[in-house]
Amino acid sequence: MSLIVQKYGGTSVADLDRIKNVARRVKRDYEQGHKVVVVVSARSGVTNRLVEDAKALNSNPDAREMDMLLTVGEQETIALLAMALHSINVPAVSRTGAQAGILTDDVHTKARIMQISGGDIHTQLDSGKVVIVAGFQGRNKDGEITTLGRGGSDLSAIALAAALKADLCQICTDVDGVYTTDPRIVPDAQKIEQISYEEMLELASLGSKVMQSRAVEFASKFNVIFEVRSSLNNNPGTIVKAEVPSMEDVLVRGVAVDKNQVKVVVRNIPDQPGTAAKVFKAMADSNVNVDMIVQNIGRDGKANLTFTVPTDDAYTAEKAINSTMEAAGVPGVVVLTDRIAKLSVVGIGMRSHSGVASRLFTAFAEAGINLQLIATSEIKISVSIDLSKADEAVRVAHKAFELDKAKK
Repeated sequence: MSLIVQKYGGTSVADLDRIKNVARRVKRDYEQGHKVVVVVSARSGVTNRLVEDAKALNSNPDAREMDMLLTVGEQETIALLAMALHSINVPAVSRTGAQAGILTDDVHTKARIMQISGGDIHTQLDSGKVVIVAGFQGRNKDGEITTLGRGGSDLSAIALAAALKADLCQICTDVDGVYTTDPRIVPDAQKIEQISYEEMLELASLGSKVMQSRAVEFASKFNVIFEVRSSLNNNPGTIVKAEVPSMEDVLVRGVAVDKNQVKVVVRNIPDQPGTAAKVFKAMADSNVNVDMIVQNIGRDGKANLTFTVPTDDAYTAEKAINSTMEAAGVPGVVVLTDRIAKLSVVGIGMRSHSGVASRLFTAFAEAGINLQLIATSEIKISVSIDLSKADEAVRVAHKAFELDKAKK
């Protein structure tokens, strides 16, 4: 007998037929003698609708109240799935994130997990029940409901698998696994059989919609091997695990694109030590993630500071910078540009192979795609481009590295 943690995303529980399908899959594993913990997301579209309702009432809704509102979606799903399992004679019980002992910090809408006790999950499993846990949510030390950010159900599942010492963790979604790029953009994209934590983390943080990046980071930290697979068929998925030597043979593993990016330009700031520190301290204090930083060469004692932030953080970033500059008596103008996308190529093989940047930039030049910003690490190259060129750039990069013939 093994303990399995399965996570089902919003599209996998989108309607009652999909929920019944999940129940049948859980029943199959249950009847094979496994203990099963199921983590679920809100049904597809529910969270977006709740956000729209909130913003229709208040353009900048309170973060605590947003957490109270958004956790409704997952709680609906856990109850419906429990009812579906009961109807096919599988004993099941639902638990909220708080009841599952998921303790977080105090940051509403972007909370970080501090500890997981598991609540009474082991007791319920030992009594023969399937336990269904609401993903994306927990509670802080004061008992306040918190949420883990978009894609937080992935993190809930990985963290529970680590805390419960599960034998297997499956992230069940509407795709067969991790692909070399989005198959909707490049129909010849190939499914990857195995990928390292590092590569998966980069792809997730750079725009791939398959996994939440914090979930991959958590899996790497606690060595939780997991499989990304479809909830709609029984095909093998993609195994995400620690790096093995053979993985270095692949130069580029995948191409990711993030269309939810805003370029922030802080113009005419004093070209002196400490100015950039003030700006990025304001970003850190506001929990805004910053990427692709460039500071122009100063002229006449002034400089421009350019960086990118997620679209959802643009208003917060602008407000925080203006407030900080005003308080410090620092002149400057903040300009936001939202017609950009960030494209990235990722592969641990870049560590031991040269020429990746040359091949990528040559391909873009031949296709007439202009690059605005560039950022690199050991295993990635990211560029910001005009949003209208995003899909074309993905196809160009995918072809440049022959990923349609990728070694899996």
